[in-house]
Amino acid sequence: METQALPSPEHAEVRIIARTPEAARAVAEALRYCFAGMEQRSYPGSDGATRLHLTVDTAAPAGPARSWLATSRTLAGSGTHSDEI
Repeated sequence: METQALPSPEHAEVRIIARTPEAARAVAEALRYCFAGMEQRSYPGSDGATRLHLTVDTAAPAGPARSWLATSRTLAGSGTHSDEI
């Protein structure tokens, strides 16, 4: 198992794996529309796929994410659902 340091509380790490670089960039662009302050790194994936790693600043949401994040905060006492790992 790979050990990685967790991002700071106001950041999230996002991994995109796509068949083509264009598909990975389209997803990254959608995230850029919602979140400010992104760092992007790309790597070749297996079988010619593209891996795109993003660091998203959740403390500075932009556009539609601002209202969505305000209403989607986890309630105290709620945990994972039975179908989640």
